[in-house]
Amino acid sequence: MNTLKRTVLYEEHLSLKASMVDFGGWDMPVNYPAGIVEEHLYTRKKAGLFDISHMGRFKIVGREAVPYLQHVLTNNVLALDLLQSQYTMIPNEKGGALDDAYLYRFYEDEFLLVVNASNAQKDWAHLTEEIKKFDCQMTDESNSIAMISVQGPLSKDIIIGISNDPYLTEPVKNALNILELDGKEVLVAKTGYTGEPIGFELFVKSDDAVPMWKLLMEKGAMPAGLGARDTLRLEAGLPLYGHELGLDVEGIEIPIFSCPLAKFAVSFANVKGNYIGREALLKQFEAFQKILKRDFSDIKDLPKIVKPFALIDKGIARAGFKIFKEGSEAGYVTSGTMIPYLKTEGQGLSTKIKEEKAMRSIGLALVNSDILIDDEIEVEIRSNKSKAVIVPYHLRGDAPPFARPILYGVTEEYTSDTSGDYKTKTLNLIEKSLNNHLWRQEECINLIPSEQTHSNAVRLLSVTDPSFRYAEHKKTKSFYDYDIFYYQGTNFIDEVEHLLAYELKKYFNCSLVESRLISGQMANTAVFSALMDFKNRANRKRDAKRLGYVMNNHIIRGGHLSAQPMGALHDYIAIDPVTEKAAIVNFPVLKDNTFKIDAGETKKLIDRYKPELIIFGKSMILHKEPVSEIRRFIDEQNINTVIMYDMAHVLGLVGDYFQNPFKEGAEIVTGSTHKTFFGTQRGVIAANYREEELKWELWETIENRAFPGSVSNHHLGTMLGLLMAAYEMNHFKDEYQKNIVDNAKYFAKALKNDGLDVAGDPSISFTETHQVIVRVGYGTGPLIARRLEDNNIIVNYQATPEEEGFTASGALRIGVSEMVRFGFGQNEFDKLAELMADVILMNKDVKEEVKKLRSSYIDMKYCFTDREIENCINKLGSKIFK
Repeated sequence: MNTLKRTVLYEEHLSLKASMVDFGGWDMPVNYPAGIVEEHLYTRKKAGLFDISHMGRFKIVGREAVPYLQHVLTNNVLALDLLQSQYTMIPNEKGGALDDAYLYRFYEDEFLLVVNASNAQKDWAHLTEEIKKFDCQMTDESNSIAMISVQGPLSKDIIIGISNDPYLTEPVKNALNILELDGKEVLVAKTGYTGEPIGFELFVKSDDAVPMWKLLMEKGAMPAGLGARDTLRLEAGLPLYGHELGLDVEGIEIPIFSCPLAKFAVSFANVKGNYIGREALLKQFEAFQKILKRDFSDIKDLPKIVKPFALIDKGIARAGFKIFKEGSEAGYVTSGTMIPYLKTEGQGLSTKIKEEKAMRSIGLALVNSDILIDDEIEVEIRSNKSKAVIVPYHLRGDAPPFARPILYGVTEEYTSDTSGDYKTKTLNLIEKSLNNHLWRQEECINLIPSEQTHSNAVRLLSVTDPSFRYAEHKKTKSFYDYDIFYYQGTNFIDEVEHLLAYELKKYFNCSLVESRLISGQMANTAVFSALMDFKNRANRKRDAKRLGYVMNNHIIRGGHLSAQPMGALHDYIAIDPVTEKAAIVNFPVLKDNTFKIDAGETKKLIDRYKPELIIFGKSMILHKEPVSEIRRFIDEQNINTVIMYDMAHVLGLVGDYFQNPFKEGAEIVTGSTHKTFFGTQRGVIAANYREEELKWELWETIENRAFPGSVSNHHLGTMLGLLMAAYEMNHFKDEYQKNIVDNAKYFAKALKNDGLDVAGDPSISFTETHQVIVRVGYGTGPLIARRLEDNNIIVNYQATPEEEGFTASGALRIGVSEMVRFGFGQNEFDKLAELMADVILMNKDVKEEVKKLRSSYIDMKYCFTDREIENCINKLGSKIFK
């Protein structure tokens, strides 16, 4: 009599002629007629469909649900916001894993714990015993809820095709949402067990599972069984209980920190208290920290670690095979087999995945902790020792939408000038530079919104004598804050800096400017450093406290890299001791326009988190930032914060046609001076503090963090060029700014009229800045941008707020500022929109038409071009290049 359990999809597997096996007491498909190899490859190139309803699903609710979960799981439950999930372990007192699991928070006061099928009964017994100590309840929802996994680069499109909503979840791993799919409520998790950067797990009512399964197949997902699920997870380096977790081949407990994912799954936050296994895990962790530094003095506390390896010799490494290092037994294979992959051609973003498949022998092994990456090992296969090597990984998912196999020994090589003598190299370099200059300046239409060609005067002044010189200086209290220069021959530079400060103050309508920074990113770094220093000014005898909560635009919603914890904020932002995450809160956006901040929801978050710093500004910016509204709110609520506006992309639009940041309530403005502004590639900080204010000391600290904190030589040539650009901007700004905004709006409408999908609010002609966003199809942004470049139209490919990153970009970010400065108006943008539509929609070759259009617009506007100034520029040039 068959006593195996069956999922609600059992009959579907039989109808698809699946090969069924006993897996943890469940009758499950190991593969379908296509076979494991094809199921694996289809998942990697399109979308695999997996029945994972055999897994255990436990719902936890009640007053002490959080303390209970903190006690029985290794991860920090308080790190979970609503609609987030986390990987975790169910530990025992010895620091081993009873199981690994996933915890989901779809609802405010309810948690869903998913455990492995083979351990579900054991886990239930353990968790049921432990819950007796807490005021909460746990129910087994395994029968009422089915689980279906859709994994692979097309999985997102497939589910969108069912939901008709491009927004499934936040485009980050572990994000959750509750959606209506085919008229049914479905819990959607951006999780999976395949290593795919694009993949979802669907929680559906059991009665809805069969129609949902059939619909996903109809939309293009291929059923895949446990065999492919295992090869996919092995390639991704993911652990399987009973192999990389649980007991080793000798029946000894495998420490949790032997598993590489432990660093994501284990927390020692104080809020967790003394949870099960904490003491043993802490000892493992301390040993792990030393091992990372190649200090093996405590290796006894973590003698072995799971590491990926690739076989060099022929053969297949199977689970249980012994590992040797320099003749001595050093561990064993925990998982191993032959894995299929698709061959590729090309490099970088030009890499193309071919249909040609190949196989490689790889595995995971529990080996001595002092074995390092690139160490050669041997695997005992049928009494023969086959060479292998420890590798860092077998697969990478950091270039979505594809997970990409990493083959041992393969490196991408860059071509370079291999001429034998330096005179030839010099001639080649000069010739190539000339060709590039002519191509970009006379044959290409540049629509990258973060770039700006310099006028002849700016260009020439930037390479005059100051570009070779030093002029370090610092205000000195002994001389009433008079600047003391550390070099001679600097009188002219002193004058230039004062003149530049005057022009920039006039432009910003502010009282303070720091112009020595040489990039916008460096300007932001100087401000963050100064804020942290200012915060710690009362006590210099202790470790400096980092900044508290900071509110910013998230990078996936167009925020500046420099305002992210991965960017310039990295060394200055605190870690919240409760959530163990960076103390960042992101601006919420409108549901019907993800390019615009939701000011109402923002106020709620400000009231909740009381951020020390609010950073406005984006690199993908279509709208004004709600500076005035937020300033009024924090003043009314008496919240002590600093409002900073990073205007890098819109610095050239400061004024009545866009925003007046200081008039609206910003305290600090930073920016790059070479995007919409006319200047050289530098950075600037501006403010409006008065000497009698408390924050005057903050400004003095900003100056100190500029020099000596950030720069020594502050690139005097480009500073001189920036002064010239400031003259141009202050003279021409009204006409220039009006034409920028008007032409951006007109261009957006022209692109829309020519059949392109223009993002933004059509009621304002899609934009309020110099930027236009055009959607071209998920993951196709890089390809379309390259196609346009082949036709001499230069744009940015851009990830929209619904997409996972630049390699998954489905849009183009376009700016009109440079071409407006070269004289483009409505007629020219009409023609350009038509040419771009021809390239994007019909893959036409329009290169010669683009060159012809550009050839009439090579003289720059909004700069001084009268004969007297031209004669002066020519005279300067003749002396510089004599």
